[in-house]
Amino acid sequence: MSPLLSAERRSLDASMERAGFYPTLLAEVVHDALDGREPLSHLIHLETHFERTEVHRHITVLVLTEDMLVITHVDDQQLDEAGEQMMAQVSTESVPVTQIRSVVLGYMYAQPQNYKPSDPVREMTLAIAWSGGQRLDMGPAGCADPQCEADHGYTGTIAQEDIVLRVSSEADGAQAVQNAKAFARALRKVNTDTTTAPRPLDTDTRRVPGIGGRFNRAHPQR
Repeated sequence: MSPLLSAERRSLDASMERAGFYPTLLAEVVHDALDGREPLSHLIHLETHFERTEVHRHITVLVLTEDMLVITHVDDQQLDEAGEQMMAQVSTESVPVTQIRSVVLGYMYAQPQNYKPSDPVREMTLAIAWSGGQRLDMGPAGCADPQCEADHGYTGTIAQEDIVLRVSSEADGAQAVQNAKAFARALRKVNTDTTTAPRPLDTDTRRVPGIGGRFNRAHPQR
């Protein structure tokens, strides 16, 4: 095990411990999903939602390896009013890096008219798409005339995304935004290196020129 990878693994464990969200359970689930792979980079995002008298927490752990993006979600829910009976729901997903279709980063800066290269990012959104699923946001269309009552139909946007994380310096801290940027750079590098690598020639194509190509079109490689 190289020192760099072992250091990243220790950093991952330390980040899960600092998050304070069932760290023993979280570490067990994440390492089980890694299945012996060494992490290259990671990103942890903790959210808290308030619903009447209940508090719901959700943590997302993204771990990047050389060939996989491992995603872990953990939610907790209290089963009684006193909060003594808790339930944790866990899900993991392992996505081959070669299947990642896009990595989209969105940034927000305060006072852009006074921007300097040293100014920090106020908020960052990371969107990763791999399954081809799309989100459709629709709304009534309008025109520039505020008095117009005509039906202009609907307008909307289509976005490809399987996971979206919003990291804010105000809510999560400036370091969390930097961590998200570092993870996105690592993910883009691994994804780009993988998708641009030359593929080996198909053995059937070499043996029977002209026939193998037709079979490849009928059975595309995933």
